[in-house]
Amino acid sequence: MQDVEQATEQSHLLPLLAHDRRFSAVQNEADVNSILSTHVSKEEQLLATTSVGERLPYNDYTTIDWLHDLVKDSFRSRIIHAQSGIRGHLGSAFESGQGWIAAALIGILTACVAFCVDVAVATVSDWKLGYCETNVFSNRENCCTTRHPLGVTNTNLGESCPAWHMWTDDYWKAFGIFVGFALAFGVISSSFTMLTKSTLPTAAPGHGDKSPHLTEGGDQGVAGKSIYLAAGSGIPEIKTILSGFVIPHFLDLKILVIKAIGAVFAVATGMCLGKEGPFVHIATCVAYLVGMLFPKYNENGRKIRELLSAGCSAGLSVAFGAPIGGVLFSYEEISTYFPRKVLWRAFLCSLFAAMVLKALNPTGTGKLVLFETNYGISYSPVHYLVFVLLGIAGGLFGGVFCKANFWWSKTFRKYAIISRNPVFEVFLVVLATGLLQYPNPMTREPGDAIIKNLLVDCRGESEAWVCQQEAKDGNPKYLGWLVYGTLVKLVLTIITFGCKVPSGIIIPALDAGAFFGRLVGQWITTISPGIFAMVGAAAFLAGMSRMTISLCVIMFELTGELEYIVPHMIAILVAKWVADALEKDGVYDLAQAVLGHPFLDADHAMHLVQGQHELVQRLIPPKKTMQDITVDVPKDNKISKRTLDDKLEKLKERGLMDAGLVLVQDGMLQGYLAEGELDFGLNNLGMYWDSTARIRLLGEAEEGDLDLSMFVDRTPLTICAQAPMEYLVEMFGKLGLRYICVVEEGSGRVVGVVIKKRLVVWLESLKG
Repeated sequence: MQDVEQATEQSHLLPLLAHDRRFSAVQNEADVNSILSTHVSKEEQLLATTSVGERLPYNDYTTIDWLHDLVKDSFRSRIIHAQSGIRGHLGSAFESGQGWIAAALIGILTACVAFCVDVAVATVSDWKLGYCETNVFSNRENCCTTRHPLGVTNTNLGESCPAWHMWTDDYWKAFGIFVGFALAFGVISSSFTMLTKSTLPTAAPGHGDKSPHLTEGGDQGVAGKSIYLAAGSGIPEIKTILSGFVIPHFLDLKILVIKAIGAVFAVATGMCLGKEGPFVHIATCVAYLVGMLFPKYNENGRKIRELLSAGCSAGLSVAFGAPIGGVLFSYEEISTYFPRKVLWRAFLCSLFAAMVLKALNPTGTGKLVLFETNYGISYSPVHYLVFVLLGIAGGLFGGVFCKANFWWSKTFRKYAIISRNPVFEVFLVVLATGLLQYPNPMTREPGDAIIKNLLVDCRGESEAWVCQQEAKDGNPKYLGWLVYGTLVKLVLTIITFGCKVPSGIIIPALDAGAFFGRLVGQWITTISPGIFAMVGAAAFLAGMSRMTISLCVIMFELTGELEYIVPHMIAILVAKWVADALEKDGVYDLAQAVLGHPFLDADHAMHLVQGQHELVQRLIPPKKTMQDITVDVPKDNKISKRTLDDKLEKLKERGLMDAGLVLVQDGMLQGYLAEGELDFGLNNLGMYWDSTARIRLLGEAEEGDLDLSMFVDRTPLTICAQAPMEYLVEMFGKLGLRYICVVEEGSGRVVGVVIKKRLVVWLESLKG
């Protein structure tokens, strides 16, 4: 018998099922067994004899069953640990170490991809200004110094560099070349992104029934919409996946490659975006692809999501050289399910990513810290007021940005010429970015270079342009550039976020905050204005994303300034409070709403429900719908195939994909048969029976039966119709259910069923 460790979706049947008597009288027994072994994994077959029932691999845009996958993993683990001998001990050891091995591999591979992207971005970005005569594929810094990736140097970039050839010395010609290259890079990035077009089955999954026979109280179906899997940061989609939904092909190798290439050219345009969001998506793709190599993860939706959570931490670790911040970011901002073992593996994954990236040394500095500062001076209590001011400004910036970007997505991007031509929108945004940013010498550089320039300490000898300007007494032009930079970053970030290119939001927010903080620092001469730029950057990002603990640690790891943890904490908390007062949802939550992905945030959902005083009966489907999805099973536990075909057709008309049939006898709940398993049973296994055949749904199978009882969940969870809605939200949020059956108070008879998508849509209506 084949070992369980090697089981895949194509594994042969266990002898227990292969010779099951329910197919023994069928002439095409081999064909039926072949179909089962192709679609049902060995671990699922082991569950056929239990009350839990088997499950097929999850359909696209459906919800995983966290409880079922928990039991499935327990079955698998018990079989492996029950083996004796040396082989059994080795198998048990490998079973215990799979998670650690996978986490390390994810970190290593993510760092390698990040190295390639970092080096490419630095080179392509500088092509807007000129090229290196000694090596056209070298960026300006590497061309003018002995600093190279995979090596370390102490040489600084000088004012003049004979090897670096500027395209022209004429300002207006240089302006035109700069914008021309930016437009070309934007079109290339967006064109690559167009290759990842997909279609959501509905714009807001779960919006009810498409049946023409809807009765009062039903929800109307929603037309599908196109999405581009490599566009944006990918974080809203990853949050959706980690919450238990299935988005097809989002983590495929093709998406990883296109995301990486698209991010290179998108960042090189100079648009107000960063590569940290795409890095999180890339790291999650790597985690998924690595997980598919390990039996523990490749067939279990719950377990693979543990690995994806760990992978997310590596993405931010390589984006900012912030391994601890990456772990906290995955925990605070992305993951829905994050037990301690996931925390430990995320820690290891982030560690390996940071170690390998430091060894590869893409920046040539030999350090992980991107914006290393050494102000050498502390703050006094009176500066707390300034940090509070920066927090207020950051909260206002974040609140205004979230509202404005949401409005922009719902208005400007609804115009036909924009919605049908995403590349044209990118062209317009790049054009606006180039025209607005090039005149300001402080916004002409890439986003990370802007932050580095604004954090500089001018108390010592420095040749930086910022320090030269601040050395002049009363320089209104310089102050004007700081104000201009802050406002331009706000406006351009509003219109950029959501464009169909790979993009992140962290760098633009840090840029705007650094501009404003440096501006405030011009009137406070007791400490370096770079300190206020650093704290302002954190405040503006906190207002936009609502990150707190993870952001504070990331800022420490970005700058190496442990002394300023308290100012960061003050500004971040104040920014979050102010932004929450203006707009309760952060940028990633609003992006999920715009994209139409189903997502259940248990904390936000509970907050909404607590102000409603609703009962579970509010979500019971209409009477006509319940008639369509309820099967009254006779005493012989069989139902005609024609009846089930009709039921399946009605399920498909509803367009929910997560729905199923409620099985009852004398009004009492007996089980639940999901739409996917019903479809497979009727159209794959059932092809050997005619429409007059009677199909067994409950009880012991008899010889010659077409038996679908193995797919029936005979242990469905129930809730009373009169229970508070808080009960329902808590059960879906904490247990990870796909559905829950609703029973009548007193009699216990089934009166309805609530699927997760229906709850999500109802919660969305409360927000409106």
